[in-house]
Amino acid sequence: MAIQAIEKYGPVEVVDPDDVADDAFVVSVAGMGAPVVMIEKLPSGKEAGEALLSLERYFGRRADYIISIEAGGMNSTIPIATAARFKRPLIDGDGMGRAFPELQMVTFHLVGVKATPMSMADEKGNSVILDTVDNFWAERIARAITVKFGGVAWIAIYPMSGKQFKAGAVRHSLSKEISIGQALREAKARGANPLDALLDATGGFLLFKGKIVDVLRRATGGFARGEARLEGLEEFKGSELIIRFQNENLVAIRDGTVIASVPDLITVVEKDSAKPITTERLKYGLRVAVIGIPCDPKWRTPKALKVVGPKYFGYDIDYVPIEEAVKRMGA
Repeated sequence: MAIQAIEKYGPVEVVDPDDVADDAFVVSVAGMGAPVVMIEKLPSGKEAGEALLSLERYFGRRADYIISIEAGGMNSTIPIATAARFKRPLIDGDGMGRAFPELQMVTFHLVGVKATPMSMADEKGNSVILDTVDNFWAERIARAITVKFGGVAWIAIYPMSGKQFKAGAVRHSLSKEISIGQALREAKARGANPLDALLDATGGFLLFKGKIVDVLRRATGGFARGEARLEGLEEFKGSELIIRFQNENLVAIRDGTVIASVPDLITVVEKDSAKPITTERLKYGLRVAVIGIPCDPKWRTPKALKVVGPKYFGYDIDYVPIEEAVKRMGA
């Protein structure tokens, strides 16, 4: 969708956060729901734009900038498509530096920015404006509407000023994404190991290599929840890894020990090409590598861990930074 929009409407301008005026009107656009639903329920490409227009009508003001609410999966590229269609610049930054499944799980929440007023749209032309008492209520009500929309909704959310964006954003995440892609392309061109290039570009750690031998997945409550079980290959032969997910990977358990957890990133890629495999694409027989990447420091504070740490997701474990967890395991 992003590529098609750029081909049709032209390139998208990317702006450094420091160049954004304090009084600018900034809006993020995204998809909401269970990603697995979109394998069969394909969007037309216009829904996120309709959500943006609905929110602009509510405020009586045109958005000066579009931003990504998260730097992972579909919602790293939906804003590109929307920015191209409406000729709006993108700001080089987002609200997570990764992906999380719930609306309040953004760095803007940590600095007091409200998710609402927000708009929601579906592929049929329905739209809703929500104004809630806090961001947790925005998540609860919007999730219920998403289920009624058929498991997927398209949203314009976290309307804010340029000053608020600069205070709360994970800066230069779009540049980081580009640098990762560039590292993989260059590694392929010179015949180097793309997995090594990916680890170098992200500062990540190799957690496992294995074959997926079982996937349990269900779409419930507007999320895709489940787990994948991997049997080890190469230097990990004889070991087992279990990844539990809720839209995004939450914990990785190797031979009974938690080796990585939110808010650090647990990323599954094809073993040989290092191309990413999102949770809705996990399936039996894939040979994969699993890497852990340190999260943005904003997520490692006690306040942030109450919102995105493993205990919030129901795991009775303390968060251990990935670099410490890997060292303990001797990986």
